[in-house]
Amino acid sequence: MAKIIDGNKIAKSIRSKVRLRVKTLSRPPGLAVIQLGQDPASTVYVNHKIKDCHKVNFHSEVHRLSENVSQNRVLELVDRLNNLQKIDGILLQMPTPDHIDGQAIIDTILPTKDVDGLSSANQGGLLIGRHQVTPCTPTGIIRLLDEIGLDIAGKKAVCIGRSTLVGKPVGLLLMERNATVTYCHSKTENLATETRQADILISAVGQPRMITSQMVKPDAVIIDVGINRVGQNLVGDVDFEAVEKIVSAITPVPGGVGPMTRAILLENTLRLAEPNIG
Repeated sequence: MAKIIDGNKIAKSIRSKVRLRVKTLSRPPGLAVIQLGQDPASTVYVNHKIKDCHKVNFHSEVHRLSENVSQNRVLELVDRLNNLQKIDGILLQMPTPDHIDGQAIIDTILPTKDVDGLSSANQGGLLIGRHQVTPCTPTGIIRLLDEIGLDIAGKKAVCIGRSTLVGKPVGLLLMERNATVTYCHSKTENLATETRQADILISAVGQPRMITSQMVKPDAVIIDVGINRVGQNLVGDVDFEAVEKIVSAITPVPGGVGPMTRAILLENTLRLAEPNIG
C-alpha cells in the first residue's frame, strides 16, 4: 500500500515558517490578487488565498473587476500595483475572460513582483536556471517529492501535460535536479508505454481517473495535479483506489498538490518582499 503524501500537513508547516519569518520584518509582505469576472471557482480560490494571507499576517488586497473590463483598464491597475511599495507580489487569477490577453497582462507585472513566476521574463529565467521565484504548483510538487525523501537525481520522470502553468515548468525543475524527463500530451502515441517507465509520474490534464493501475510502474511515485468534479465528488486524473495498491507514494485529491500551491504562493511573496523590506 502506498504512502499517502499529505499536502495539507506539509503546507501547514510551510505557513508556520513563513509566519515566524514575518514577525522579524519591519512591515508585512503584501500580495495583490486581480480577479476578472465572477467565476464561482475563481472566487473560491481567491478567497482561500486571502485567508492564507491572514494566517501568516500578510497585507493582502483583492481587485475584482467586471467580466467586461477592458484590457487597458487591467493594465492600468497592474501599473499602479507595480508602483505600490506595500505590494510585493501580484497575481492574476486565471482563467480570464475571452477578450483579455492574460499573458500580456502577466508580462506587464514587474518580474520582481511576478509572484507566480509566469511572466515571459521569469519563464525565460527558469529555462536558463536563473530565477528568484518559480511557479507555485510546480514548486509545490518538487517540495512534496523532497518531503518524502525521494532522491530525484537519475529518476525517470514523466509529465503528462505541457501547460506553462504546470507541465513545462515542473519538467524544467525536475531537470535542474538531474531527473530524466519525458513530456506526454494529447498527441503522444502509446501513452501507457511511456507512463509505465516512470519512476515519477505527474499528471496535469484534467481527465478524471484516466491513469489506471495498468499504466503505472510498480513502486512509482504518483503526483496527481488534476482536479475534476464527478457528481458531488472531486477526483484526480489518477484512479486513486486502484493505483495506490501498487505504487510507493501518491498524492490524494483533494489534499495533495492544491494546498502546496497556496503555501508556495505565500513563500514566493515572502521571498519577493525580503529585499524590499530590509
